[in-house]
Amino acid sequence: MSVEVLDGATIRNFVEDEQAFEGSVHDRFARLDTNKDGRLSYAELMKELQSLRVFETHFGVDVKTDPSELSLTYNSLFHQFDHDSNGSVDLEEFKAEIRKMMLAMANGLGFLPIQMVLEEGSFLKEAVERESSKSSA
Repeated sequence: MSVEVLDGATIRNFVEDEQAFEGSVHDRFARLDTNKDGRLSYAELMKELQSLRVFETHFGVDVKTDPSELSLTYNSLFHQFDHDSNGSVDLEEFKAEIRKMMLAMANGLGFLPIQMVLEEGSFLKEAVERESSKSSA
């Protein structure tokens, strides 16, 4: 983890850079697709989402979350990715949903830079690294 400065333009520029964004999404998809069938099952996608522990912590402190509430939330998230409702997520569905989430974050951040703690290998960290490498070139 590292503390980075970013704004909406940093994220938007990353998403609009087809080569950088699609390469990043493809790499993440390939890591998540553990059985290498070209599709993400519920179990494969949930493993990643659960590792984020978004619903199990509050400002970094563990909180007790009702398991049925967690299940409903994770089911809803999976269905958000599974656009054609066939029970799995292909690369195009994954890319479209990641793009939508990244642009929503960019819009939420706006144009004022903020400091944020970012995980190594996260899409946001990759956006910052891309912007930094552009600036130093």
